[in-house]
Amino acid sequence: MTQPLAPPSYTKKIFITRQVTADYFVTLIESICCVLHAHPTGLSRMRTWFTLGLLLLSSSASYAKGVYQTSETFLQESFQGEPPTAQVIWLNASLKKAMANILNHPYRGLRLRYWGKGQRTAWILNEIGKEKPITIGVTVQAGQLKQVSILTFRESRGGEVGYPAFTDQFNNARLDAKHNLDRSIDGISGATLSVRAVKKIARLALFLHQQTSFAHVQTQ
Repeated sequence: MTQPLAPPSYTKKIFITRQVTADYFVTLIESICCVLHAHPTGLSRMRTWFTLGLLLLSSSASYAKGVYQTSETFLQESFQGEPPTAQVIWLNASLKKAMANILNHPYRGLRLRYWGKGQRTAWILNEIGKEKPITIGVTVQAGQLKQVSILTFRESRGGEVGYPAFTDQFNNARLDAKHNLDRSIDGISGATLSVRAVKKIARLALFLHQQTSFAHVQTQ
């Protein structure tokens, strides 16, 4: 079921590039006022609303694309400011077959880099939304999702997947025996392919966590 999303939390998701700032919206509002003042009536009013539509579409596209969070910041958050040295998991035929079942397409790499400490691992993975890759950071703790973060979004639409109202749905999710999430994730109208990509990566990170030694660390 699709649900309305609250505005993003700027304390959690920091837009590094092409960010929506107060100055940007001031400029947009000033442009709208100029158009309305110059074309108040008649046929010009139709042109006015057409121009306004273009301005709003432009602002929406600028908002969607960009770096939401750097990899370094994501790793700092995942490990309380002390990220460990990166490690590598080599992908044999069995792993790649399971990964292909999760992604619904083959994974062509030979290895994956990840970070691990205690019972926790962090993954930075890419998956295609509609046409371009979305870079997603996922933190797994003892077989549960602890954080799903959109790091870089490159599409012109669907950036709502970076909102905490969407990503927080993944908190504490696990994999079932068929490598599906143990809960349903609400979609977002107009962002179906982006939602699907994030869900795939969340499942993949949980599966990959199970293949590491950190999945078998005993609590003290």
